[in-house]
Amino acid sequence: MPKRILIRNGHVIDTEPQPVAHPGTDVLIERGRILAVGRNLRSNGAMVIDATDHIVLPGFVDTHRHMWHSALRSAAVDVDLDAYFRLLGQVGPKFRPQDVHTATLAGALECLDSGITTQLDFAHIAYSPELAEAAVDALKAVGLRAVFGYGTPVNVTGGGKLADVRRIRERLADDNALVTMAYAPLGPLSTPMETVSKDWRIADELDLPLTIHLASTPVNERPIFALRDAGLLRKKTLYVHGNGIGDDELKLIADSGATASATPGDEAGRLRRAGITTGIGVDTVAFAPGDMFSTMRAAHLAGQIAEDPRMTAKDVLRMATLDGAAAMGLADRTGSLRPGKQADIIMLRLDDLNMLTAERDPIGAVVTAAQPHNVDTVLVAGRVVKFAGRLVHADLRRTARSLRATAVAISAR
Repeated sequence: MPKRILIRNGHVIDTEPQPVAHPGTDVLIERGRILAVGRNLRSNGAMVIDATDHIVLPGFVDTHRHMWHSALRSAAVDVDLDAYFRLLGQVGPKFRPQDVHTATLAGALECLDSGITTQLDFAHIAYSPELAEAAVDALKAVGLRAVFGYGTPVNVTGGGKLADVRRIRERLADDNALVTMAYAPLGPLSTPMETVSKDWRIADELDLPLTIHLASTPVNERPIFALRDAGLLRKKTLYVHGNGIGDDELKLIADSGATASATPGDEAGRLRRAGITTGIGVDTVAFAPGDMFSTMRAAHLAGQIAEDPRMTAKDVLRMATLDGAAAMGLADRTGSLRPGKQADIIMLRLDDLNMLTAERDPIGAVVTAAQPHNVDTVLVAGRVVKFAGRLVHADLRRTARSLRATAVAISAR
């Protein structure tokens, strides 16, 4: 990694305090951090990346995805939620450590290739310590900024393996590293409050953020009230979805200082109107696209037909960057181009057919027009991981062969 990198003459979009575009602007990076943003910055021996005819912006932040589902792409399209959960309960126990490693590696590379530089892997595949270890190994191998969410499998009702949560926490003890940790138990969605209390206590003891799926279910029709009554509402919690949750429960979330992830974006309007810091998540490629552009468009379109105030393209882009970073507790290091933050930056080509003349509104173009193939260059903490349209530290042919073999093997078991 060069000591200095100068990204020269781009249409630069910053997102803090609100998204704004600046033409003909440079970004200077030193030792992996953003040093300055402005016009005609001096290179002083820096490696220069020409950003003419490119949009330059912070990398996307995916606040919720099940990486191991990379081996299950399109396996649950046009099925209801019950059938989806049955599928996970059937195939999850068939995964072996190498399967989890391969699927997580492929998912992480897909993120980087499409401009996602920060990702929360809700890894509810931890049937064994070996499976959790394999997922962490894969995240560390790729160079993605990631939060490993140690997850309880959907068909395990007795709670997570707390001893192994401790073990992985010891491995991921550095909360300033590129790969950090969260705890992702089933929570009040499907487990009794006694189990929920044990899970919350281990998170507090290990100083781990929590991330949980949230919905009204027969187990807990009013899950936020159940958490409140048990004294378990806490700030360092990222709630995912929120289906069937009443406005009064959303207010409790907002008042607690917790955050939310909308996937693929249809819940975003209600969450934001309740005053909850909300990011966007891809969720699962078993039935949804794996790139942030498609997810942003879903959020934007849903926001156009919702109650006022409608979500603008600026709102959606901020959710996909700075608000997502804030929701994950990472806004001090990523999500915007503020000097001092780590250089998680992407560049999109403006001379591709689908982006021609988009310089009139770069922010609108990123949300409504751009596609993964427009992603030309990606940096994570100042390290170039994609350049001139190609991932530079990955053997994609080998990964493709391994993932296809994994999918076949799981189907045959």
